[in-house]
Amino acid sequence: MNANKERKYKLAIVGATGVVGRVAREVLEEKRLPISEYFFFSSYKSAGSKITFMGKEYTVRELKEDSFDEGFDFAIFSAGGETSKKFAPIAASKGCIVVDNSSAWRMDKDVPLVVPEVNSGEINKNNGIIANPNCSTIQAVVPLKVLDDKYKIKRIVYSTYQAVSGAGIKGINDLEHGNDENYTLEKFPHKIINNCLPHIDVFLENGYTKEEEKMINETRKILNKPDLKITATTVRVPVINSHSESINIEFENDFDLSELVETLKNSKGIIVQDNPENNIYPLATNATGSDEVFVGRIRRDYSIDNRHKYVGRCR
Repeated sequence: MNANKERKYKLAIVGATGVVGRVAREVLEEKRLPISEYFFFSSYKSAGSKITFMGKEYTVRELKEDSFDEGFDFAIFSAGGETSKKFAPIAASKGCIVVDNSSAWRMDKDVPLVVPEVNSGEINKNNGIIANPNCSTIQAVVPLKVLDDKYKIKRIVYSTYQAVSGAGIKGINDLEHGNDENYTLEKFPHKIINNCLPHIDVFLENGYTKEEEKMINETRKILNKPDLKITATTVRVPVINSHSESINIEFENDFDLSELVETLKNSKGIIVQDNPENNIYPLATNATGSDEVFVGRIRRDYSIDNRHKYVGRCR
């Protein structure tokens, strides 16, 4: 055997037939990673169905407690929190590293919560499970980390405008068929078409939603600032793909706005689109399908010292 030959890995995708699972397959086809074997798992409802991946047809397997006995190097989980809670530890016990897309493990103190552009060093601290943050948190912390390193963030105010794809296929159906007389809503409590719903996940006793609480707690964990002052309002909007958000940031240090913009422009994973005079700013339609975070409408907030505001959109 050639010792210099690149190692090939064995990968499992759990939740392969869902909205996120389909996107994961698209990204894997695009990236062409050094993976020699792929296996696709789902619940019993989708087990046995066929999917085409990289020109080859695969049969989707039912996820069971012995599914990882044959040995996998990595597994991508995107089948919901209950599935991850049950099966991720089983996979990890078999020597598989799980990248989990649910909220099940994000706030576990022994599980790293990772955005590669922000805190990739945390990956090596895993005990078999690596958590993937909330979709709106991911796009936010990429520019926030850059700005925190330079100016030290004191406070964050989040307002999000989240696409229906974040609610899965049922959310997409509610938008696409919302005006059909005989259609019964599958996901949302009200019609999303022509509406903005300030209601993502369940409401908590403190008046926030669970989605808002996720953004607050996950941002603190990823930036390693447990006492950072953050508030959030999350809204579902009638857009298919690409979440949008407004972020108002207060810094401890003063800043030069043009220098701040240049800092963002020169940072990995960020595309600055900020020319309002020519109607150039981030748009969901432009961001869809891109890995980068699109940032624009960067400006000072003159109501308080050391604060600036930007609007960003991402995939």
